[in-house]
Amino acid sequence: MELPERFCARMKEMLGAQWGAFSEGFTEPPFRGVRLNPLKCTEDTLRESLPFPLTETPFSPLCFYGGGEKVGALPAHHAGMFYSQEPSAASAVTALGPLPGERILDLCAAPGGKATQIAGLLQGRGLLWANEVVRGRTGALLSNLERLGAQNAVVSCESPGRLCGAFEGWFDRVLVDAPCSGEGMFRRDPGAIGEWSAEHVAACAQRQGLILDCAAQAVKGGGVLVYSTCTFSYEENEGVCESFLRAHPEFSFEPIPVPFGRPALDGSPARRIFPMDGGEGHFVARFRRKGEEKREKAPFAGAAGGPARREAESLFAELFTGEMGPVGIFGDKVLLLPEGLPDFTGLHVLRAGAQLAERKGKRLEPAHGAFMAREKGACLGAADFPPESPELLGFLRGEEIAWEGRGYTAVCVNGVVTGFGKAAGGRLKNRYPKGLRLRV
Repeated sequence: MELPERFCARMKEMLGAQWGAFSEGFTEPPFRGVRLNPLKCTEDTLRESLPFPLTETPFSPLCFYGGGEKVGALPAHHAGMFYSQEPSAASAVTALGPLPGERILDLCAAPGGKATQIAGLLQGRGLLWANEVVRGRTGALLSNLERLGAQNAVVSCESPGRLCGAFEGWFDRVLVDAPCSGEGMFRRDPGAIGEWSAEHVAACAQRQGLILDCAAQAVKGGGVLVYSTCTFSYEENEGVCESFLRAHPEFSFEPIPVPFGRPALDGSPARRIFPMDGGEGHFVARFRRKGEEKREKAPFAGAAGGPARREAESLFAELFTGEMGPVGIFGDKVLLLPEGLPDFTGLHVLRAGAQLAERKGKRLEPAHGAFMAREKGACLGAADFPPESPELLGFLRGEEIAWEGRGYTAVCVNGVVTGFGKAAGGRLKNRYPKGLRLRV
């Protein structure tokens, strides 16, 4: 693998005696990892459901070394038990430290690795707002949040300025995993090498600073702002942080009490991760906003009532146990809304909560997302299979399978919901979305 000359010269200057270990790493395969999704399963269930062993990483208690090229075809992946992720990518959310009940903004969220990690740590309480400015990247974000069962999430496609201006001082914690030159992706994506240039690094640093300026608006007094990249350059890491703190005296660096990585190059409390540290590469900085002020927003006023709510309640009671909570009607879709949803008038919101149903003529048809956000025990009907079951694999391919039952039925792998069908006459008619089906 041939690296750009100017990149090598910068890294030699940065790493000194460790340049040899760094460059030798490019002859080794990249690190692979999976991250446990606590919304869907325990570590024991995940281990039982995978055909490969897992080894702990230092970057998060949820993150493990393991996996391969085709993990996306595994039933455990379809069930949302894990997210396939380069191990050191989990470091940013560990530094963010989300707590159940908090309001969290992931400002540059696609494809959803860090957003789904935040959702798992919130444990269904509080609110996750996941934003992606590039419309073409939001599909993966929506799909991953649905697959991993995040019901307390809002997905938007907005500019950082508009979104953060609308939520000034509202979020407890904000994550900016900024678009960068991607030097930490060189080992697993040779295409990133061809896109690299010193000019691109400088352009990225300028854009990152502008995004951070916007993000600062959304952090409440006493709140946390985390900045991360998957690149090594000083300009995009320490340099961006230095410029941000000069422009924003209301923020200060905060130490990150973690075992991973190494100190930043300028002696600040930020952390750097190189391949020699067990991950492909990351930079993480944590800031605290001074003061205690927290702004409030009007609550969302569009929750459905009257006949529309009663119709949704009737369907919910046919599918699940428990209380339904607030619902919203958006076109032909019925959504199970997050608790504490704020007013988002004027913002481009793609989805709030999990989809319960879609209107087809005069009736409501259950949606995949509602089942993915439920445990097996909350589903009134459930069919459970081991990962290697021919019936389960047939279901994931979109086939009808044999099942003695009646009505809408969750299909599970090792007790974890992966989709649903409708049972009648000894058969289960498949409702697994076509775009998600196995192609083998």
